[in-house]
Amino acid sequence: MAASAQAYEVTDDRGVTVSFNQPPQRVISLLPSLAETVCELGACNRLVGVDRYSNYPASLQKLPQMGGGLDPNIEAIVALRPDVVLMAVSSRASDRLRSLGLKVVSLEPKTHADVQRVMLKIGEVLAVPDSAKIWRAIDAGVSAAAQSIPPGLNATRVYFEVNQGPYAAGESSFIGETLTRLGVKNIVPAKLGPFPKLNPEFIVRANPDLIMVGERNAGGLGQRPGWQSIRAVRENRVCIFATEDANTLVRPGPRMAEGARLMAQCLTDKAPKALAGAKP
Repeated sequence: MAASAQAYEVTDDRGVTVSFNQPPQRVISLLPSLAETVCELGACNRLVGVDRYSNYPASLQKLPQMGGGLDPNIEAIVALRPDVVLMAVSSRASDRLRSLGLKVVSLEPKTHADVQRVMLKIGEVLAVPDSAKIWRAIDAGVSAAAQSIPPGLNATRVYFEVNQGPYAAGESSFIGETLTRLGVKNIVPAKLGPFPKLNPEFIVRANPDLIMVGERNAGGLGQRPGWQSIRAVRENRVCIFATEDANTLVRPGPRMAEGARLMAQCLTDKAPKALAGAKP
């Protein structure tokens, strides 16, 4: 696209205002969901570096890796002379990069509203028109996924494990909000935060009907203390997502509608049909 000569400003999630004389053409992303959003906005060709976990779309795997998002390789980033670095608010590197004269935009999507806002913000940074279209597609896709679920499964109580720890997706996270839109109950209440680390006993006591977990974290699930008594484990109502699908599910980005479809399929396949009033 032709670079606009008009200067503009963008305020990031840390409240820092970043000024641009023209749309950035050399972009580094240090968070997979941000890189995916850049590509979804049609600006994948502007990415010159990513963090080690950014692997979708596949073209990103050919780009130089800047280390982890929280502790990136500062020297490697500086060497690429980026016009802007997109990164998580929680990253410790933003102040250091700013002190070296780089433009940094810190963004942290944790809820549906955050994701919508972050997508608009990246559209602003890149000066891409109609960035809102991504969220419209996600919204429609999540609604379609909800409509695909057999009626009557809304009594299903779900535990979604994001990572061993165990870290869960609570009601207030984007994953939890998707589960709510799918019409099921999350065993982790919003008051515990978006992605709380739980006492394993909490999960045993909550006794979920269905468990969702990525294959990286699923090893030894049944051997965890007390877990044999959990209904989902006892009745083999556990959806173990392949790594690629798990990545789709835990990234608050353009593939959230696909994540909703994966969760809807899990519910259709594994949720106790007795909850739907059908014969068990």
